[in-house]
Amino acid sequence: MRSQALRADLLMLITAMIWGSAFVAQRLGMDNIGPFLYTGLRFALACLALLPVLALLQRRQQRPVAPLNRNLLIGGVIMGLALSLGINLQQVGLLFTTVTNSGFITGLYVIVVPILGLLIGQRSSAGIWLGASLAVVGMFLLSVGEGFTVASGDWLQLAGAFVWGIHVLLVGFFASRHDPLRLAFIQFATCAVISLLLAGIFETATLEGILQAAPAILYGGLFGVAVGFTLQVVAQQHAIASHAAIILSLEAVFAAIAGALLLGEVLALRGYLGCALMFGGMLLAQLWPKPLPSELSSTTADAGAERR
Repeated sequence: MRSQALRADLLMLITAMIWGSAFVAQRLGMDNIGPFLYTGLRFALACLALLPVLALLQRRQQRPVAPLNRNLLIGGVIMGLALSLGINLQQVGLLFTTVTNSGFITGLYVIVVPILGLLIGQRSSAGIWLGASLAVVGMFLLSVGEGFTVASGDWLQLAGAFVWGIHVLLVGFFASRHDPLRLAFIQFATCAVISLLLAGIFETATLEGILQAAPAILYGGLFGVAVGFTLQVVAQQHAIASHAAIILSLEAVFAAIAGALLLGEVLALRGYLGCALMFGGMLLAQLWPKPLPSELSSTTADAGAERR
């Protein structure tokens, strides 16, 4: 169990790094095409990238793989609907705010997840709440400078943070019940179809614009989606949603670093302090002693009484 938890944490940390760097690709991709088309194309590309992986894994299975069933399809589509709303709010918001601000505000799902978890009966430890609080303070120091005003893009990112919180909970629920790779494929396909439909309604595109955006589409599709979101689904099979949210929120750190290195967005000293607080929050959530489940606690207490 401990090795599974460590593996899940490592996969989510890699996911956060990929997502953070993908903010730059998301921003640059819209220099030539609209936000809905960019999202639709990169998620369609991610579907194509997953197809040979699914086929290879199916051939290596020693027993036949169960066919697609109703519950798997419903779970993937529900995850895809949340993903479509969250990613498009984020994508449109990037037109009106910086990569650094977008990473910070999106990362506020770190506190949204445990709050939403309370509504469905999921209790979080004191370490989770303290770690989430440190992460929120860290993200504030990372991205909010003097004279900060709330731009329209920031409001869209804030709305997206609530959707991402719901998405993290949905992934945690369905990934423990169904095959993670097929779940990922279904949610990618759902998001691609919805986004391309929106692009057809609200945007105009040219082949030249798509070709100019191709590098950003390739990076965003293959790494940001096919690798990043698939790793999230795989990792959350063995992770508590509120704990996962803290690690995944580190995408804000990597977004700020990528924005500074690739787009010239300045990271001040307080930003580095914010990064340190976010890492501290992650470690606190991991290392804080967790209460034993009630069944195990009673068994341990009974065993102790017998020894006495």
